[in-house]
Amino acid sequence: MPIKNRLAEMHTEITGWRRHLHENPELEFDCQNTAAFVVDRLRDFGITDITTGVGQSGVVARIEGKSNASGRVIGLRADMDALPILEATGKDYASKTPGKMHACGHDGHTAILLGAAKYLAETRNFDGTVVLIFQPAEENGGGGRAMCRDGLMDRWGIQEVYGLHNMPGLPEGAFAMRPGALMASTDQFEITLTGRGGHAAAPHQAIDTNLAAAQVVVALQSIASRNVNPLDHVVVSVCTLRSDTEAFNVIPQTVLLRGTVRALSNEVRDLAQERLTRLAASTAEAYGCVAEIDYLRDYPVTVNDADSVEIAAEVAEMVTPEVDRDTPPIMAGEDFSFMLEERPGAYVFLGIGDSPGLHHAKYDFNDAVIPVGCSWFAELVERRMPAA
Repeated sequence: MPIKNRLAEMHTEITGWRRHLHENPELEFDCQNTAAFVVDRLRDFGITDITTGVGQSGVVARIEGKSNASGRVIGLRADMDALPILEATGKDYASKTPGKMHACGHDGHTAILLGAAKYLAETRNFDGTVVLIFQPAEENGGGGRAMCRDGLMDRWGIQEVYGLHNMPGLPEGAFAMRPGALMASTDQFEITLTGRGGHAAAPHQAIDTNLAAAQVVVALQSIASRNVNPLDHVVVSVCTLRSDTEAFNVIPQTVLLRGTVRALSNEVRDLAQERLTRLAASTAEAYGCVAEIDYLRDYPVTVNDADSVEIAAEVAEMVTPEVDRDTPPIMAGEDFSFMLEERPGAYVFLGIGDSPGLHHAKYDFNDAVIPVGCSWFAELVERRMPAA
C-alpha cells in the first residue's frame, strides 16, 4: 500500500492548511490562534470530543473507531510552535509576522496530523480510540512536559504514542528511525566567574576573570575527551562568553559563560553534569575566582521503544520502500521525550530531500511529503487497531 488514495485527493487542501499556518507563526506557549485553527478544522471533520488549554495552549481530541472492543488507545502527536527567526524564503506564503517563522516544519507536522485526522474521522476503520495531540512550545519551554503534567496520558488513557519530524537531507518521502536513544538530552548551563576588576596595565593588581574563563572553556572539553567512554556520546559546548565591560583596557570583574550539554544516556548525562560543576568550580578557584554555576536539566533523552519502532517501521514500509530502521542518533533534542518517558512509543524522521537545514531562515517544509506523513499516521492506526 503506497499513499492512501483519499489522502492523495486531499493533498491540495492539506497544503493550504500548512501554508496558512506558515503565514501565521506563533512562539512557544503563545499558540492560541494556531490552536483555534486546529480546533476549527477538527470540528469541520465532525470531531466533537475536543479539549483546549492542555499544557497552556495544547489541543487534545478523540476519534472513536467503528468499535472499541479492543480497548486500545493510541496517541498521535504534532507540534505547533515556530521560531524567533526573520524569514528569508521569499515565498508568497512567507510569515506575516517579522521575526517569527516556521523554520523547523512544525506547520507541516500540524497539517499532516490534521490530514490524518480528517481521513480517520471519515473512515473510522479501526477498533479502538485515537487521541490527537497538538502540542505548543517544543522549541523552547517544554510543551510536551507541560501537557504530561496536565495529565495527558492518564486523562485520555493513552497506551502508546507516536510522532514524526521532517528531516532535510533525508530522501524525499523516506523514513528513518531506531530503537533506543534517537535524540539527545538538552541541558543548559550558566557559569558566572567573579574576580577583581582592574586596569589592563596592572594585571597583578586584579584577578583576571577572562583568563579564568578561557581555562574553564578548555577544561570543560576534557569531559568528552577524558571522562566519557569514547564509545558513548556527549557534547559540551560553551556558546556565550561575555564580560561586564567592552573596554580595551579594563580587566572585567565578572564573566558569564553559557552553553549546552547533550548526551544519549542518563548515565553520561549525570557524569557530564557532575564533571562540569566540579571542573568549573576548581578551575575558577585555581585562578583566584569564584564560580557560580546554574545547571538546568531540560529535555531528557528521546528513547524509542523497540517494539513500537518495529511497528512504526512495518507501517512505513507499507507507504514507501525507503525505510532505515537503524539510523544513527543525533545530538539535537526533542520534548516528545517527555511523552516517551510516560508511555511506550516511537519518534520517526520523514525525509524532505534537499533543503536548507532546520532553523535556517531559508528553510521551508516540503509539501510533497504531506500525503506520506498522513498515510503513515493513518495506516499506523488501522494496523495497530484493526477493525473487527
